[in-house]
Amino acid sequence: MNLSERDKQVVWHPYTQIKGAVDTIPIVRGEAAYLIDEEGNRYLDAISSWWVNTHGHSHPHIAKKVSEQLSTLEHSIFAGFTHPKAVELAERILEKLPNQSRVFFSDNGSTAVEVALKMAFQYWDNKSEKKNKVIVLVGSYHGDTFGSMSVSARGGFNQPFEQFLFDVLPIPFPKKGEENKTISALKETLKADDISSIIVEPLIQGAAGMRMYSPEILEEIFKLCRERKVLIIADEVMTGFGRTGKLFATDYITTKPDMVCMSKGLTGGAMALGLTVATSEIYEAFISDDKLKTFFHGHSFTANAVACSAACASLDLFDEQQTWDNIARIEKRFAEFVAEMKGNSMFSDVRCQGVIVALELKTESESSYFNNKREEIYNHFLSKKIILRPLGNVIYFLPPYCINQDDVERVLLEIKEFCN
Repeated sequence: MNLSERDKQVVWHPYTQIKGAVDTIPIVRGEAAYLIDEEGNRYLDAISSWWVNTHGHSHPHIAKKVSEQLSTLEHSIFAGFTHPKAVELAERILEKLPNQSRVFFSDNGSTAVEVALKMAFQYWDNKSEKKNKVIVLVGSYHGDTFGSMSVSARGGFNQPFEQFLFDVLPIPFPKKGEENKTISALKETLKADDISSIIVEPLIQGAAGMRMYSPEILEEIFKLCRERKVLIIADEVMTGFGRTGKLFATDYITTKPDMVCMSKGLTGGAMALGLTVATSEIYEAFISDDKLKTFFHGHSFTANAVACSAACASLDLFDEQQTWDNIARIEKRFAEFVAEMKGNSMFSDVRCQGVIVALELKTESESSYFNNKREEIYNHFLSKKIILRPLGNVIYFLPPYCINQDDVERVLLEIKEFCN
């Protein structure tokens, strides 16, 4: 029995309808921008394995640092204790986010969002103010735990759980040419006195189809919320660590968030880790003689030493000019590709931001994650040994930064040929 057959007997896979599911592809090795199966087939990982891999698979520097850490300390309780890599990682992240002052550790993107929401709600509760509403952008996706589902778009992903989710205040996505609708709705919403916070995916809504909006509108949204003393949460789980062309999407604007959530590229894709980074103002609201004002949240693997070591190793690579040269090279080529494809009648829209390019195919049904084009697109590219996992009818290319130019051109050419 091969690995795929053994898997079928015991494993339940994410985002996969069990009935009619095709056999899984047994990956046994990773190398730079490639995943390699047990028969030696090489698959170009054109989506960075669900957006987590930044520097390439099995990167020798990250592997070396993880190995060293495993031989020193694999994990320790983090309540009442600390360790060198957690402190180093917090220090280095705060150097990149000078408006923040404290780092809270968790396990992944959803938990980083959960932590931010709980901090926001309890911040106001600790100040004896009743503020329990959250502003969200229509189409948002922030994760699959209950708090993160509550602030995400309601639909197929979370329909069975809707009765358990808390109410939010949605405002329109700032679609190009319709930004005024967003701002008008936000101004009207901000008239309420019970708003705790706003949470956004800055510049790019990932799961909604790589929908993009401008730094200028993000700046205006944040300014209006800051004026009304509404806490600002930036969900940089996908957009962080170079994806938008800068280390963080919020680096494009001057009004900074109160909290930043991060995961995915944080460890270069090597380990599971989440961070929620908060300002001094947030942190100080939890300092009290009243024990009930403590932030009662934690995880068994909070600040896992091996994961922290992987994150520090990834930051080492972001400190190297070569990483940013690679990002700039991909960014430039994607901008050229968008210009080339603008007149293609197959698409309702083509767009790019940083190292993400997205092409929205025209179809008879509306654009959505559940568009029937998805399987056709996915299977076509898989037959070419390219992993492109479309968001419904939206094809997107989001590679590790180490991808060589020949492979970039190969994927772009295959996209062109598929669409002709």
